[in-house]
Amino acid sequence: MKTVAYRDAWGFLDEYRGREFDGRWPNVTQMFHITAMRFPDNLCFHAFDPELKLTYKEAENAINRVARALAADGFGKGDKIGVSGHNSAEWVIAYFAVLKAGCIIVPLDSTLKDHEMEHFISFGGVKAMFLDSDRVAGVDRDGRLGIRKYDITRDVMTMDGPETAFPACSGSDVAAILFTSGTTGTPKGVMLTHDNLVSDCYLTQANIDIRSTDVIYAILPLHHAYTMMAVIYMATSTGGAVVFGKKLAMTHIFRELREGHVTMFMAVPMLYNKMISALMSGVRKKGIVVYGIIRALMKLSGVLKHVTGRNVGKAIFGFLLEKLSFENIRVCISGGGPLPASTFRMFNELGIDFVQGYGLTEASPITHLNPIKAFRVESVGRKFPEEEVRIVNPDSDGNGLIFIKGPMVMKGYYNNPEATAEVLTEDCWLNTGDVGHQDSDGYLYLTGRAKNVIVTEGGKNVFPEEVEDPFQLYDEIDQVCVLGYLADRSMKREGIRILIVPSKAYIDSVGGDKAAIEKHMNDIVDTVNRSAASHKRITRVDVIYDQLPLTSTKKVKRGEVIAEYGDR
Repeated sequence: MKTVAYRDAWGFLDEYRGREFDGRWPNVTQMFHITAMRFPDNLCFHAFDPELKLTYKEAENAINRVARALAADGFGKGDKIGVSGHNSAEWVIAYFAVLKAGCIIVPLDSTLKDHEMEHFISFGGVKAMFLDSDRVAGVDRDGRLGIRKYDITRDVMTMDGPETAFPACSGSDVAAILFTSGTTGTPKGVMLTHDNLVSDCYLTQANIDIRSTDVIYAILPLHHAYTMMAVIYMATSTGGAVVFGKKLAMTHIFRELREGHVTMFMAVPMLYNKMISALMSGVRKKGIVVYGIIRALMKLSGVLKHVTGRNVGKAIFGFLLEKLSFENIRVCISGGGPLPASTFRMFNELGIDFVQGYGLTEASPITHLNPIKAFRVESVGRKFPEEEVRIVNPDSDGNGLIFIKGPMVMKGYYNNPEATAEVLTEDCWLNTGDVGHQDSDGYLYLTGRAKNVIVTEGGKNVFPEEVEDPFQLYDEIDQVCVLGYLADRSMKREGIRILIVPSKAYIDSVGGDKAAIEKHMNDIVDTVNRSAASHKRITRVDVIYDQLPLTSTKKVKRGEVIAEYGDR
């Protein structure tokens, strides 16, 4: 089986080491500054409606102005400042400006309700927030948190302050805190250092070629570690451009891909599955003969590409790729969830270099990526240089818990030493909670997840406890347990399932009528779903009448429940 050597995507840093930075890696703002020196006139950010274009020189000037304004407002080394809002150039400028000022950036999901966002702000000790115009008044409305608020749209491009010397940040300083759960209870804020983020950015490029001429499309939320790394960091470390998408709607995406001359498209499996499904449905409408010819040519293209390295797909299927506005696309990247091998294979056959990866927020977040010239369809990717992978307690097939060690592994969870100790060993091995095996060439294969987290098709992490919480308010319910299930086995699409044990009092009140009980339980789920975020909505309800196993502290033994009721 063929393999390729790792790319050295960071050798050019030697020219700047000792002059612009010291040590193994520059910090985040030094990384941006080096790129701005190398490619000052390259397009950096491009947004539509209203249209905004900034070169690297212009973007760095904007970052410095906002950083000066933050310093003038009294913010300095180690202060935590949040950013939340729709994708925009201003969002990214605020992000880098916070780091330039020596502060710690705290990106928050813009879909959080005001009180949920305030929970993170309070727990994280956030002193200021950059917010979209329609959120400025609502967040910390009563002033209880005492935060300073900036309007992303109105303020960012006009902010400035007097010249000042910004505090130095070392590689071990925390750069960002990314919250992965905890809208109720104790949040889990992943602390990522400058070295974590910058090393992951450059080491990822050992497995993928990103160029100063590339244009990368940002359509998924920027607060997500995957989008921030695979789009913003990758572009701003190489001199590539970022095009900001407005809406996750196919008509908007197609128009922006074409008008932005996008060459790299990064998305979650859900989007790719929809695209290839729609494309092939259109081919089927041409008749069985045409469909058979197209599929045969696709398979031939795939074989040629794999055996000879020649990519003939684009020349043959350009007329199909134009329907997706993919005629300029050089590389597609998929992450944030499992991608069906069939989807991966078909895009490759059509001539698109399709890359899938693996990682988790606690590892900055990318740890594996399939090299374009040596991809293995069933693998989630090959590990990076300077990264170690250990399979713990493997079974007879070699599958065990996946542990990772390397410069991208987090510092720990913010103000949560107990949670940190659960996943991070004293010698800095990270327990991913995932199960799989690694081959002799460093390619990783996943077989399942040991963690409770459910990863939806859209790449969203859903924590069962958060879905379960609202059901505590219903006296008719004795126990609940939320699990993931394969809603579509062929497409590897995971949904959210709930097991409900009705209370004995309620069962008695309706005379044990199971039809009435199950209707009422489904009605409760519908009520909870209406107030839940779309990716946290339950899509399968099972009413059971046996008590679920409990721990000594009266918590459901989720592992035993999965073993008893999982996937049936």
